[in-house]
Amino acid sequence: MALYNSNNPPQNTGSSRTYSDERSQSTGRVEAGLNRYSDLNLQMNIHPQKKDIIAVKGELAVKNAVRNLLLTNFYERPFNSGLGSNLRGLLFEPADTITELAIKNGIQKVLELHEPRIENINIIVKNIEDSYEYRVVVVFSIKANDTIEEVEVKLRRLR
Repeated sequence: MALYNSNNPPQNTGSSRTYSDERSQSTGRVEAGLNRYSDLNLQMNIHPQKKDIIAVKGELAVKNAVRNLLLTNFYERPFNSGLGSNLRGLLFEPADTITELAIKNGIQKVLELHEPRIENINIIVKNIEDSYEYRVVVVFSIKANDTIEEVEVKLRRLR
């Protein structure tokens, strides 16, 4: 409980914004919508002045979340064993159309269940036989600002 003198009321130090006209209200909402999403940078880049990990914001945060969902295997996350797409398990299946369809369905399912910020998901899976890998391209739109983004992942067997 904060105590203050009645002669000196507390100052408003919150993050609420005060707008003077209707035009600045709409501008504030759009700017807030673009940077509404944030995530940690997984490369752990350090801010030179703050000496803290730099946060990723906006569309890049959503793209990182999609990439993390694609590369997460079942039972990798504690207390959430069903999260993931199990793409590594499909890498050792025969390289045919059925496996490509299983990869596509797995990605579609995990994104629909665990990523509510995106819509209009289009998944392209291509088998590259020479290097024993799959090229996966996920094209989607972000609901907040209707931008179209793309995430590309190459899945390769190591053995």
